[in-house]
Amino acid sequence: MFWMVALLAQDGRQYVYRVYAPRDALPADLFWAAFHCHDEGDGPRASDWFDSAQMWWIDGETAELTVHQY
Repeated sequence: MFWMVALLAQDGRQYVYRVYAPRDALPADLFWAAFHCHDEGDGPRASDWFDSAQMWWIDGETAELTVHQY
């Protein structure tokens, strides 16, 4: 159904974004979609290191997403 993309930020936190894209989307496209979404927010600058991003697919069978904000 969608991707979750986690980006590291300069404040040491990790910001996670929901990216609506097909299952076969390219990792680089997912990264840039999340990166540009982060830039629109008021959080500290996200790292542009592609290798530091974490991405995982969420399908329709996932029971629930848990959100934690620290």
